[in-house]
Amino acid sequence: MDRSYRFADIEADVQQRWAEADAFRVARDDREKFYCLSMFPYPSGKLHMGHVRNYTIGDVISRYKRMCGLNVLQPMGWDAFGLPAENAAIKNGVPPAKWTRENIAAMRDQLKQLGFAYDWSREIATCDPSYYRWEQWLFTKLFEKGLVYRKESVVNWDPVDQTVLANEQVVDGRGWRSGAIVEQRAIPQWFARITDYADELLDDLDKLDGWPDAVKTMQANWIGRSTGLEIDFAVAGHDAPLTVYTTRPDTLHGATYMALAADHPLVAAAADADSALAAFVEECRAGGTAESELTTREKKGYRLPVDAIHPLSGDKLPVFAANFVLMGYGTGAVMSVPAHDQRDWEFAKAYDLPIVSVIADDNGVPGDVSEAAFVAKGPLVNSGEDDGKDFDTAFNDIADRLEARGVARRKTQYRLRDWGLSRQRYWGAPIPIIHCDECGAVPVPEADLPVVLPEDVTPEGAGSPLPDMPEFVNCSCPKCGKDAKRETDTFDTFMESSWYFARFTCPDADAMIDDRAHYWMPVDQYIGGIEHAILHLLYARFFQKLMRDVGLAQADEPFKALLTQGMVLKDGAKMSKSKGNTVDPQALIETYGADTVRLFSMFAAPPDQSLEWSDAGVEGAHRFLHRLWRLVATHVEAGIVAPAATAEGEAAELRRKLHETIAKVGDDVGRRYTFNTAIAAIMELVNALGRIDDTPSAEWQAVRQEALEAIVRMLAPITPHVGDQLWRALGREGLLLDAEWPVADEAALVRDTLTLVVQVNGKVRARIDVPADADRDTVAQTALAEPNVVRHIEGKDLKKTIVVPGKLVNLVV
Repeated sequence: MDRSYRFADIEADVQQRWAEADAFRVARDDREKFYCLSMFPYPSGKLHMGHVRNYTIGDVISRYKRMCGLNVLQPMGWDAFGLPAENAAIKNGVPPAKWTRENIAAMRDQLKQLGFAYDWSREIATCDPSYYRWEQWLFTKLFEKGLVYRKESVVNWDPVDQTVLANEQVVDGRGWRSGAIVEQRAIPQWFARITDYADELLDDLDKLDGWPDAVKTMQANWIGRSTGLEIDFAVAGHDAPLTVYTTRPDTLHGATYMALAADHPLVAAAADADSALAAFVEECRAGGTAESELTTREKKGYRLPVDAIHPLSGDKLPVFAANFVLMGYGTGAVMSVPAHDQRDWEFAKAYDLPIVSVIADDNGVPGDVSEAAFVAKGPLVNSGEDDGKDFDTAFNDIADRLEARGVARRKTQYRLRDWGLSRQRYWGAPIPIIHCDECGAVPVPEADLPVVLPEDVTPEGAGSPLPDMPEFVNCSCPKCGKDAKRETDTFDTFMESSWYFARFTCPDADAMIDDRAHYWMPVDQYIGGIEHAILHLLYARFFQKLMRDVGLAQADEPFKALLTQGMVLKDGAKMSKSKGNTVDPQALIETYGADTVRLFSMFAAPPDQSLEWSDAGVEGAHRFLHRLWRLVATHVEAGIVAPAATAEGEAAELRRKLHETIAKVGDDVGRRYTFNTAIAAIMELVNALGRIDDTPSAEWQAVRQEALEAIVRMLAPITPHVGDQLWRALGREGLLLDAEWPVADEAALVRDTLTLVVQVNGKVRARIDVPADADRDTVAQTALAEPNVVRHIEGKDLKKTIVVPGKLVNLVV
């Protein structure tokens, strides 16, 4: 055996063996299944260290589960549509399809170099018509069921990228990618009725025991189910009331003005006769619609020439158009209670409006609103007949009185809004709708799917080229046969990532999914960044329920367990090109080898915590693999033997340490996913083996054989290349991937002697070795005989002797 660790040759040889054996291809069988999935990447052209860490975590889990005898599916594919490819194509003058597929090829090669155990026969690229035809098919079924619809909606519009942005893509009023100031525009959009599933999406979070509580809380808050009161405020001189929704009817007595969205019909009517108001409306439309922005934005308003009538007191309340109210949330009207809502308070301060505290603090006096709103619940004050009532009593009494008058209704409402599916961009899956002047919106018949996106297209600027392509747009109506126009909006790319996990189970199915999905689903372990905690994960859960309800899927939820890995940091900051602190995984592979990169990624921090990059840490991981390689080489030169089954004396102590390590690593890797502590334990064991003579006795050599075989197997999920090569060097046949995970020998864990700490008045004064079965008196007498203990108790009265079995003796004097 060559004593030099030549990682490049080793990794090439091992990967060739895997390829020849088609080692990672899987199919249904009678074994217990385990589906491990990492969130698939956008094909940007190069892996970054975040990819490496994420995919190494998944590979470690997958390889471990396979060694435990499970039938493991671990696929890989590409989230290939989206605006970045389109922008890159514009910049480089190439079709997005060409740019994307070249990037896929490059990144696939990098993933293979890292040795990830993917079943590449299941590879998916979401830009392939064979994939997106099925989401088009599902869309047509949902259209027939009324679960998707088209309406004009006020949206965030990026004037540079010429597309709609989700609220989360608006940062400080600017487009997240272009940096352009976002505008609000009313345009026709396609929506999916995710709100029809709001209760199930919320309630089923309780089933997800394997998800982090933080993620479940984020989803619950996003869905935002609340019980409140819908109240009609009459408007002087108008027939139609202003309807508001509030979860705090206990504060109704403190309402001092009304705030309306700039797009509210009452504002629009007033703006027709008021140019200054019309200008204010346009100013409001220039801002984004994200709640975070509405909260921090300077509060501005415009007094309308109408008053609302308070439903309890009959007082007139001024009505304002305000830039912190949106039509898309609730009714577009807010009863403003500045004493008990911070946004209302800031607006009232800006416009010198009354602020009346109607909720008492713990001392029973009106909450202090001099510096900020008082938002806590408490007994009512300054509230007439409702004074002294607690929240629940006031809620019900006020609701009862207003409902009896027909001006209020109890209502459950959601923060969640229907999912906007359409984007005004080219590089995406076409929405399968044909617009006919006679028949309206008509779904493309199943026989005509997929609607294929023309790929030999090089966008030249902002906006989609599809509307200017008559060969794509012009068509016949499937119903009446008359001339019609094809929809030119494309799907939001969340559509593709919301069901890819199911397609991986049956990528060649002549349906969206087939019964193979019933075997593999749900995903047993899903891995990805917490930045996807809301939208992607929520939409994926929604899609799973849609597929279930059209008879395709059986599972209610797509992901049984979720691991959100931490970021990779350098110098305390997240790695990014803009910060100039990135590390190129390809350079690391070429310098140190894939196994070193994998080992460092798993050793530097627990997977759910941030990893601080360390060049010294990478070099340390590399040195460890060199040391392990030399240790095996030394052992092999001394002679391969049968692994030990028992041992005596000092050899038994080493064998006990080996099996303690096996037990710990099995728990760390298999249950806790704390790979860093598992690696540390293995390193400690390797150090202990390194202290054995190069030419040991037969007993020591047998123990070392057993230990090295176990070490190689325990490291196999983390460093599979060097592991496979060392497995062969130790005289074993077959792929290490198919070896059994080592199991601790309970007999080896039994100690003949125990080392106990001896304390005097709680301070450690000695350590003693006693027989493992020694009784309490024997332990106490051994402790009292220790010379250093004698010095500390000599001449003093021994008041108490405390023996904690297997741990310590404490002598109290």
